[in-house]
Amino acid sequence: MAAEADEPKWEGKATAKLHKPTPQQVWPLLEDFCSFHNWLPTIDTCRKVEGAQAGLVRYCAATLPPPPDGGDGVVKWCHEKLLAMDPTHKLLSYEVLENNMGFKSYKSTIKVTAIEGGDAPNGCQIEWSFLADPVEGLSCDDLVDYLDISLQGMAQNMEKALESS
Repeated sequence: MAAEADEPKWEGKATAKLHKPTPQQVWPLLEDFCSFHNWLPTIDTCRKVEGAQAGLVRYCAATLPPPPDGGDGVVKWCHEKLLAMDPTHKLLSYEVLENNMGFKSYKSTIKVTAIEGGDAPNGCQIEWSFLADPVEGLSCDDLVDYLDISLQGMAQNMEKALESS
């Protein structure tokens, strides 16, 4: 246990660029804390469990495919608590509570900012950062890679939805 307490926290971030949408168009999609299953390709379910505003708890789950040798798929799930929502600065922070994914401590911030260039904004970017205790069976790089792949898919889904609206 003492060695576990001495392990440094993992810290990382991923960034995705959306070339046409503005932060004002993207923020409402993220601001709905219980709609991440609409954007994040790896999540099947995201729903409110309890609370409102800061303090709201959501349940998120993803079903992993069955192993090649047969059997059932595995459901990975977590409860996440909204810590802060700032529409002015277009950011939200949350932490993972109960889960079956191995997280002991995980706090994350997602923010949307304009991409400036020339005389006018050129789209926006989403930055997803985290601070976490090490997770058994993973490396910090594995977690950053997963976050990056997930965020790129999320950005693509948001761009498609905004183009068709």
